[in-house]
Amino acid sequence: MIVTVTMNPAIDKTIEIDEMICGGLNRIKAFESDAAGKGINVSKTIKALGGKSIAIGFIGGDAGNTIKNALDAEGIENDFVYVDGITRTNTKVFENSGRVTELNEPGPNIKDEDIEKLFEIIEKYASKDTLFILAGSVPAGVEKTIYRDITEKVHSLGAKVFVDADGEIFVRALEAKPDYIKPNDVELAQYCNISGDITEDQIIEMAEKLVSEGIGHVAVSMGKEGAIFVSEDEKFMCKGLKVEAHSTVGAGDAMVAAISYGVSEKISFRDCARLGIATSAGAVMTKGTKPPTKETVNSLIGKVEFK
Repeated sequence: MIVTVTMNPAIDKTIEIDEMICGGLNRIKAFESDAAGKGINVSKTIKALGGKSIAIGFIGGDAGNTIKNALDAEGIENDFVYVDGITRTNTKVFENSGRVTELNEPGPNIKDEDIEKLFEIIEKYASKDTLFILAGSVPAGVEKTIYRDITEKVHSLGAKVFVDADGEIFVRALEAKPDYIKPNDVELAQYCNISGDITEDQIIEMAEKLVSEGIGHVAVSMGKEGAIFVSEDEKFMCKGLKVEAHSTVGAGDAMVAAISYGVSEKISFRDCARLGIATSAGAVMTKGTKPPTKETVNSLIGKVEFK
């Protein structure tokens, strides 16, 4: 069983324009609206790959109902905590050049009783066959230690954890030794206090250090360059695939989804990586934050090269 935890869901509105004119008039050529938030993106991609997951987290107001209705319509099981306030809307402005500007709202304020309800839901699903995916930012009222606390709780119940976050949330989560993590190269460099450009050798060294400290599997995404994968038993790099890009938003979520789906299907770490690269490339080809189709992923997976 895969359970995605999205603390701060959103309606993602992706706008296409020729070029952003700050302080001036911008005419919109097209736009897409999607139920989103990193964990929800992961659930949608797992569904597209043919898998199942349960989406949980906090939702509120009409926007929250829109997200639930969208997941229900797609056949994605969900079990949200309803909170006061309104789920946020995030606006992504995509220019012809490929540059993306993101305008993200903060989300509702979460109360202690909301967090208690979420933990009750988490404990309900936690078992030795469950993989929890903790992804994205947290809203006001939630401590930066929340992913660490969830990891400790579900580990005590036999479940595994995949963390995809940054900043202090990521740092504190590592204290509980999650089973899988997926920082990008910039996030990993920040964690290791490295400034400037980071080399592949440095990424491997940092990932190996994390594994030696108790992290089970590390996947470091590097955008179009691909990704580096390290576990206790192996380390390798997958080259990025050259595809026609519509939006890079959600590519990292697609990789997390594919690896998690692969884990649930009990395929090897190397095959999980291959699937992750293909699914991430497929996500770049879609508009908005929509997942790629399984057919698209299947057409790309044979092109993935290891280095």
